[in-house]
Amino acid sequence: MSRRNPPDSPLFSLDPIAPDYALEIAARRDGFWPVAGADEAGRGPLAGPVVAAAVILDPDAVPDGLNDSKLLSAEQREALFSAIMATATVSIASSSARHIDTTDILKASLDAMRRAIHGLATTAGFVLIDGRDIPQGLSCHARAVVKGDCRSVSIAAASIVAKVTRDRMMARADASFPAYGFAMHAGYATAKHRDAIGNHGPCPLHRMSFRPFRDV
Repeated sequence: MSRRNPPDSPLFSLDPIAPDYALEIAARRDGFWPVAGADEAGRGPLAGPVVAAAVILDPDAVPDGLNDSKLLSAEQREALFSAIMATATVSIASSSARHIDTTDILKASLDAMRRAIHGLATTAGFVLIDGRDIPQGLSCHARAVVKGDCRSVSIAAASIVAKVTRDRMMARADASFPAYGFAMHAGYATAKHRDAIGNHGPCPLHRMSFRPFRDV
């Protein structure tokens, strides 16, 4: 189930300097509550899972400093992750490299997001989703918000949870596959990562449907 809003809907607004709670308030005014934010981390890397998070913030305890995870330092993300986990309802899901290879990165990302949303301990009445696509099969109303992690604090919180979770997963993977430096680059296509692939070939965490692997 999804809901597409007309351009003059209160759910459309100019991008603020930092994300705020306006989209959530507008959804509540329209009769939808509670409101969750959903986002993913890890669409672009050559290795590792894509991780999605869904977050329902407590409107009386929204952590200060929420923003697009890419605009925050690792230390800021870690501190905000702890604050979010202590005050919000959170659900996390992931799609493995093999899942990505058997479908595609978009489908795998949306599937992880759907599972994260459905995994919330409190059922969301409305979900704000970062990007242009809405997962199929949701049991609540939803809308996609372009650059949502810069507009909605709920989406920003989800982006932080997804990013920190994925970075931790890749740091643990580094212990199993130390030749690739996953703790340093989290599977992204850095020069050192590409050199390691050239020297050692792919490991089970690599996405074989991605270049350069699919061209071999």
